[in-house]
Amino acid sequence: MTLRMYWFLPLHGDGRDLAGTRGGDGRGRECRRDLDLNYLAQVARAADGQGFDGVLTPFGLFCEDPWLVASALAAQTQRLRFMIALRPGLVSPTLIAQMCATFQRISGGRLLLNVVTGGDPEEQHRYGDWLDHDSRYDRTDEFLTVLRSLWAGRTDFSGDHFTVAGGRVARPPAAWPRVFVGGSSDAAVRVACRHADVYLCWAEPIPLLARQLGRVREQAERAAPDRELEFGTRLHVITRDRAEDAWAVANSVLEHLDPRMVQDARRRMAASDSEGQRRMAALHDGDHGTGETSTLDAAGLEVAPNLWTGFSLIRQGPGITLVGSHAEVADRITELHDAGVEHLILSGQPHLEEAYWVGEGVLPLLRERGVLGEQAPQLVGGGV
Repeated sequence: MTLRMYWFLPLHGDGRDLAGTRGGDGRGRECRRDLDLNYLAQVARAADGQGFDGVLTPFGLFCEDPWLVASALAAQTQRLRFMIALRPGLVSPTLIAQMCATFQRISGGRLLLNVVTGGDPEEQHRYGDWLDHDSRYDRTDEFLTVLRSLWAGRTDFSGDHFTVAGGRVARPPAAWPRVFVGGSSDAAVRVACRHADVYLCWAEPIPLLARQLGRVREQAERAAPDRELEFGTRLHVITRDRAEDAWAVANSVLEHLDPRMVQDARRRMAASDSEGQRRMAALHDGDHGTGETSTLDAAGLEVAPNLWTGFSLIRQGPGITLVGSHAEVADRITELHDAGVEHLILSGQPHLEEAYWVGEGVLPLLRERGVLGEQAPQLVGGGV
């Protein structure tokens, strides 16, 4: 299968620096951008025009609502699919089925679902969710059982987390969205093998990632031998015409980090019960971020050729960044595809400019190699 490429909508904010200001003392010039619909539309149109298949539209306490934003942007794009992040348990599966049906109709079938069970207990508590890690995945299992039953017709269901009597969608769309399920724990893999069209995990050095995908593939074949599971991963990217220019950008990111913010971020990450977050932390040697960031250089955080962990010093979530020339980045993406990755979600900093760097510099090389599939055709009935 050829590779499908996705970009990222920065619903949590955007700018040239991770910390938001130039200068480690916190009194530097503000470098964040106004997060309004005009800017998000620029990012979405850039991804649409450059040939990305879709955009990941994230969910979180500090994000704009992904359903509202994606619905607005569907009217301003032609082919772009919206991979909306969904937290099971915060809304009923029947309501989500209705929302999916509406979005499919008004967008011309451009919805994808990214099911995120959640790995930050503090954020879960702020939403009123107090289940532990494995219980959350049990709830996700029930949620997706009900959702797929609704998509198939009428459902009655009684479980530990959901009870639905006579559930149905009055106006089903022509096609339901594909389901992406993420997570690295045994509980996440179990749910993905039962319900997902695409299994997602955060990127790691290719041998580690290939081992994880192989483990999930074997389990999926045992759980559902008549269904073929696809695989995807998530990365940041810094790509330039010359490798030294890309690494200069990476070094600039480190120069503007406040050591105190790095230490605070490490404490938050240590409190996470996410297996993926634990695997990200394990890529560091345990010393980065405990002293002055001026002692760090980008090359010191390179864990494999062109795979850099600088963003994860301060940002929770996927921690690997592809850094290098367009040819080097295309080489690494080709290796990811050879390792079994069929769906690749990328993000950059800032997202508008990096979408063009990737779209103009990397995607043509992947097309020449036959790695990248053609962009999805224009869909009938798109827009609102």
